[in-house]
Amino acid sequence: MRVPLSWLREYVDVAPDATAEDILESLVTVGFEEEEIHRFEISGPVVVGQVLSFEAEPQSNGKTIRWCQVDVGTSTGSGTEIAASGDRDIRGIVCGASNFAVGDKVVVTLPGAVLPGPFPIAARKTYGHVSDGMIASARELGLGDEHDGILILSSLGIDAPVGADAIALLGLDDVAVEINVTPDRGYAFSIRGVAREYAHATGADFRDPAEHEWSEVEPGTGFPITVDAEPLRENPAVQEFVVRVVRDVDPSRPTPPWMVARLSLAGIRSLGVLIDITNYVMLELGNPIHGYDLDKLSGGITVRRAQHGEKMKTLDGQERTLHVEDLLITDDSGPIGLAGVMGGGTTEMGDETRNVLIEAAIFDPISIARSARRHKLPSEASKRFERGVDPLVPFAAARRVADLMVELAGGLIDEVGGALFSDVEIAGIALSAEFVPGLIGVDYTDQEIVDALETIGAEVTETSNGWQVIPPSWRPDLTDKWTLAEEVARIHGLDRIPSVLPTPPSGRGLTALQQGRRRVANALAAAGLVETPAFPFTTEAHNDLHGSASGEHLPSIKLANPLDGQAPFLRRSLIPGLLQIAHRNIARGLTDLAIFETGAVFLPEPGVVYGTDEVPPLGQRPSDETLAELNASIPPQHRHVAALFTGNATVRQPGRAAEAVGLTDALDAVRVIAVASGVEIVVAQGQRAALHPGRTGVLSVDGVEVGYVGELHPDVAADADLPGRAVVLELDLDGVLSLAGNRVVAASLSTYPAATQDVSLVVPDSVTADELRAALVEGAGELLESLRLVDDYRGEGITEGEKSLTFALRFRAEDRTLTAAEATEAKLAGVAVAAERFGATLRE
Repeated sequence: MRVPLSWLREYVDVAPDATAEDILESLVTVGFEEEEIHRFEISGPVVVGQVLSFEAEPQSNGKTIRWCQVDVGTSTGSGTEIAASGDRDIRGIVCGASNFAVGDKVVVTLPGAVLPGPFPIAARKTYGHVSDGMIASARELGLGDEHDGILILSSLGIDAPVGADAIALLGLDDVAVEINVTPDRGYAFSIRGVAREYAHATGADFRDPAEHEWSEVEPGTGFPITVDAEPLRENPAVQEFVVRVVRDVDPSRPTPPWMVARLSLAGIRSLGVLIDITNYVMLELGNPIHGYDLDKLSGGITVRRAQHGEKMKTLDGQERTLHVEDLLITDDSGPIGLAGVMGGGTTEMGDETRNVLIEAAIFDPISIARSARRHKLPSEASKRFERGVDPLVPFAAARRVADLMVELAGGLIDEVGGALFSDVEIAGIALSAEFVPGLIGVDYTDQEIVDALETIGAEVTETSNGWQVIPPSWRPDLTDKWTLAEEVARIHGLDRIPSVLPTPPSGRGLTALQQGRRRVANALAAAGLVETPAFPFTTEAHNDLHGSASGEHLPSIKLANPLDGQAPFLRRSLIPGLLQIAHRNIARGLTDLAIFETGAVFLPEPGVVYGTDEVPPLGQRPSDETLAELNASIPPQHRHVAALFTGNATVRQPGRAAEAVGLTDALDAVRVIAVASGVEIVVAQGQRAALHPGRTGVLSVDGVEVGYVGELHPDVAADADLPGRAVVLELDLDGVLSLAGNRVVAASLSTYPAATQDVSLVVPDSVTADELRAALVEGAGELLESLRLVDDYRGEGITEGEKSLTFALRFRAEDRTLTAAEATEAKLAGVAVAAERFGATLRE
């Protein structure tokens, strides 16, 4: 909301020396956010001048200019081609307009002035003369979009002395402050509301522009108004409807500069005196007003819902197909307005309007909000109606418009009018004396609470344990004791609320599962991977491809209101999100990627229906049975960890070629996860639909499958727009951590040296490295500290159908230094088990 300060001062006492910054500072103390300060982009010597004479001079380009002699008052400095007369300053000015006569008083911008644009004014040679200034139009001064020639002050009813400051005369020295109004404080979308809040902040006297006796605002009778009540049975969408008639207006009269200036600072352009008046009162009192050309109306007015297939043309010139929920203003000819949103084109006020019907109404906020969104037609009116308008202000607003049309457009108020309204009933709120201090944490006295509530306009009645509070009519947001408590805190200053950090209960912290997740994420980040969280939404095809080993269809959870209609399903795998992130980075030239994510996947069980239409009421704790039903309506959510590698693991550098990522990089990441989790993850060859056949591994812990690792199938990588090779891994992190149990992650370091030996065994191709490794571990016994596969050879010297697997073994005793014979004995014991189980032989 933009608030011109000259307008604000009319309804609240503002210190004469208060700046825009001071006013914003005060409004911040009562809960508003400051946005910006708006000023007219005009400065320098801009004065009232009088045309003494002019000579019309036709030009070769077909244009006729006037060489004018203009009196700008007392001497303001030397200029070229000045004819001095006493102490008067007569300026020679070239002007292209022809709508003025000798003797007219005009606005003259002298050299040194700056007009909106910015457009600096200087003496310059043009059309054979040196023009020492410029005679300005309304548009050049920033007072409107129309350019009908220069601005003649007499046409605005202004008779100011020559040489007077035109900036102050036209209201161009005004300034507006802009504040952010939250949706629950719609009353502040008016000068009336902001002036009241400024009074709350400073204690200044507030003068309510809507406060009138009934006899002053009674609209008259005789104009027929009806409401089609059948569709509005239980929740009437029109709660109040007031009309007045003003006759014999003159729409050609100019809008006064002070009104144009205020509207412009408030963000509304001038559209003619009649429309400007309705906009002005809307900003002043917060009640949107609509004016109809009375002579274009057919019969009376009926407020009703739209009929199926009905259409109307709105003021923006568009023909709109209406919805049966749209609320309409109609006459005998059909729709003439989309209630609370925008008027119709058939009855709009224009240059030929002589008689005006003024409408001030109160409409249901929900109905107006839906219509504005349905037709993509937000307006200043709908913005106010959907936040709630004071139900006691329409009579005053309609009278204010009528008075201004009499004053500024020469009209006469007619006794014809009408109103539909009912008594305004506002429910009282019980407020106990201890509630506000207990909630806010400030020891407010009873008098402070009562004073704050009465300050905002509430009616406070004392009860046995506190008060009965009736909120003011302009505050529909005050509905319970919590909102009243907020008002007390706001009025007495939010700075009184102490900053107290809550004391955490002792003995609590992260659970073992949370610690494990954090440990894994930190370990991967320390290993050089970058964590990249993604949205948990994907397609059903991606769920089938990456959520199962064989790519078969699995049940997925579809969102009722997805953010992206092309990805409406909750993910079963983290890989689709990583593929999107990789694609986005590669498209921006970041081709070497090692990224990971830890997050939830959603694994619904076949045949189970998830979700519920029964939402428990707010403000009360659900029962244990209700909570159990809600939990049962949520699909199982497992925490996974996934990683993706593509591009180069090592970039090219002097003396070393670039090294592309491969399966070993993903396996290293698996080992990092295993160490951080405190488990041993076994890799065995496997198959997955999304991965390259022959380059896929199944990951297991203690015989339980926990994930997979492998190279993306080329077709899958191509579909994801990934150039080259990409390797991925995904594990059920919660499953891994559960299998880890209370295993000790860190081991003590022995002070005795290790003995290392290698062994190469020839086995059939069908024997996996993991199976052979398990046999060696079993046979070597406790002295074997670690065992690692270092070579897989198939070629010359090895019989077809067989392979040679080489392991590096490390032996260590906790109580002594091992001899080479002891290490060899343990190694051969392992070889013996392998020979017995798989027919393994030592490679010569």
